[in-house]
Order: sequence, then C-alpha cells, then structure tokens
Amino acid sequence: MRKIFAATAIAGSLAATGLVLAPAATAHAATAQASPATSVQAASSAGAWGKYYSSNKKAYTFGKTWKAGGKVFTKWYGKEFTAKRGYVWFRYEYKNGRTGKHFYGWNGSQVHTWGKGNIKKLWTYTCWGGAAKFCGAAHRIY
Repeated sequence: MRKIFAATAIAGSLAATGLVLAPAATAHAATAQASPATSVQAASSAGAWGKYYSSNKKAYTFGKTWKAGGKVFTKWYGKEFTAKRGYVWFRYEYKNGRTGKHFYGWNGSQVHTWGKGNIKKLWTYTCWGGAAKFCGAAHRIY
C-alpha cells in the first residue's frame, strides 16, 4: 500500500511540474479510480465556482454549474452590502460559434437558477452600483 501512495505522490509531483510520462499518468489515473472517496470528492466540487467580487469588493457571487438534458444550468448566489444593487453577468458561446450574454440584478441577497441549451463555454463576472459599473474580472465556469 505504501508503494502505491509513493507512486501516486511521485506521479502527482511530476504532473505539477509538467514532467508526466504516459505510464505514470496511467498509473495515477488507475489509483484515483480505485479510491471511491477521491472520485466522489472530485465529482462533487467539479462545478462549484466563486466567490467572484466586483472591482470595489462591495458585491460578490458564487455558485455551481452543471449539465443535464442538453442544457447547462447554473445556480448562483449573490451578496452585496449597500443600498445599491449588485449584478451578475453570464457570457456564453454556443456550439455553433454565436455568443450571447445576460445579467441579473439584486439588492441584498439573491439565489437564482437558470439554464440554457447548446452552450459550449460560459463565463461570469460581478458588477456593483450599475449593470456595467465596478465590474470584476471574468471567470470561465463551464
């Protein structure tokens, strides 16, 4: 058992430095699949994202993204701390290359779930005080 852990540690450190060899990567993948706790933990956190702040740190969003039935779904939570509103933007690219975006505004706290079909890539960012004011960096979430 110690040899397996040692081989996994070596393969992981090689992967981190970019020196992965094909047999080491295969051994590492087989070891990860053999441990049910590891694969369950990775699957449960795969779609989680956030806290993504506005540029002035007065609003943030976080959530989870998943795919089901040909649609990409996102459940997001928004928090902001003033009398002004927070805004979360979703920018997406469809499988045919077209793009689109939309936003939701909230005051205080908000929870919302939405879904859209045929999405290939999805990004999000958070703004505060106006739909296009004090926007933070964009982050790819799918």
